[in-house]
Amino acid sequence: MKLTPKAEEILEALWIATEEEGENSAHLSTLGVGPEDEGLAELSRLAYVETRGERVYLRPEGRPEAQMTVRRHRLSERLMMDILDLKGASGNARACELEHLLHHGVDTKICTLLNHPTTCPHGKPIPPGECCRKARAAGSVGVVALTELKAGQQGEIAYLATSDPQKMQKLMSMGVLPGNNLSLGRTFPSFIFKVGNSEFAVDEDLAREIFIRKG
Repeated sequence: MKLTPKAEEILEALWIATEEEGENSAHLSTLGVGPEDEGLAELSRLAYVETRGERVYLRPEGRPEAQMTVRRHRLSERLMMDILDLKGASGNARACELEHLLHHGVDTKICTLLNHPTTCPHGKPIPPGECCRKARAAGSVGVVALTELKAGQQGEIAYLATSDPQKMQKLMSMGVLPGNNLSLGRTFPSFIFKVGNSEFAVDEDLAREIFIRKG
């Protein structure tokens, strides 16, 4: 059952409050809600939380959902700041909007795209998902920069991290586009790779901005 955005925000705030204070509850004012709040009532009906006086307690039944709510938010922050280069208040606002859409496996795809990050841009831990545990067990590194590949390895281009229009134009003219396959031939003195039947060379700085999903 998908929660309303308001209920998710309360769970997230409750998890963060208990995470930082080492307690299993938070004051209503800390959560920014009143005792009659609709989101709080929704969580109470599901037995995710329990209100006693002015404090809200996170019940064991609500912990998994609260944890995943925080995970979705912090993955959204990484996506906004690392990939889309949206930082500061604007990045935070967009991350808050995006987190409510990361259901039905979308969070797993983004986590894999980001190479299963363990912390948000502010240094707070990102609760691991099943994809993280499977990747670690398999020794899979997910998506990596071209500089992390060895000569002879190949994969699918996942995304380009550069925000420089000239660099982006140069890469696009080579056919270095998400979805295309790339095979790395050499790493020194420059990175030489093939896209399709054409071979190209880039320096290390530009290679760091090409991210590959290893095949």
